Amino acid sequence: MSSREAIFRSRRRVNLIALGLSLAAMVFGLIWLLWLMFTTLKFGISGFSLSLFTEMTPPQYTEGGGLANAIVGSLMIVTLATLVGTPLGILAGIYLAEYGDGSWLSAVTRFINDILLSAPSIVIGLFVYTFYIFSHIGSYSGIAGILALALLVIPVVVRTTENMLRLVPNSLREAAVALGTPKWKVTLLITLKSARSGVVTGILLAVARIAGETAPLLFTALSNQFWSLNLWKPIANLPVTISKFALDPDPHLQQLAWAGVFLITMGVLGLNILTRSLFSKKSG
Repeated sequence: MSSREAIFRSRRRVNLIALGLSLAAMVFGLIWLLWLMFTTLKFGISGFSLSLFTEMTPPQYTEGGGLANAIVGSLMIVTLATLVGTPLGILAGIYLAEYGDGSWLSAVTRFINDILLSAPSIVIGLFVYTFYIFSHIGSYSGIAGILALALLVIPVVVRTTENMLRLVPNSLREAAVALGTPKWKVTLLITLKSARSGVVTGILLAVARIAGETAPLLFTALSNQFWSLNLWKPIANLPVTISKFALDPDPHLQQLAWAGVFLITMGVLGLNILTRSLFSKKSG
């Protein structure tokens, strides 16, 4: 056997071992994912009814009730947090990709953004509680929850926007500049437009991240058993309601908690499917 053939066989064995380990890891992850989905479907679907979307959260050991106030509260908080965090994230991403190459400000911004990306969400909640609730308004509120979730949206949008803009070929920029187009028009009408699918993907990923966050809302928006649209007061939301009901000894509240888990899971799954479809269209 020649040395070249021995090397080839050795590399082939290593490749097969690596491939086998990768497949085993994939199967291991899929087993837990399918188990999670099956459990959520099994216990969550039984709590689905029209009253889930039309009635407010009930007190202990009472019949009926739903999650209407928590669903509306979550939609309000997540939507407004996305509207607050998305423009800031896109503008910061544009600066990093188009204007900040080599500057100290861009280096600092990337460093801070990396910290926010890796920071646990409970740290963000404690930060907003300390510097906004404790120091200024003195009570929990939906506005504080929006601020906490917006701080989770911003780093995801910043990173995705910067990466997508850097994928746009420089030839497009150079052609537009050669025709006398100002830099800001090149950025908005050519570069950002070319990367819009990737930017939207980043926004949807950010929404999927904050939709089920519980820890930041425990320290900011808290919850409310009653119907309320006042964002300056504690407001009901699905993650905190699920956390409370899951720990309650009342079986009916536990069933509502499972229904809420199923609702959030399906919502996040739908967003991820939409994100994948947009990404595949962009790649194609």
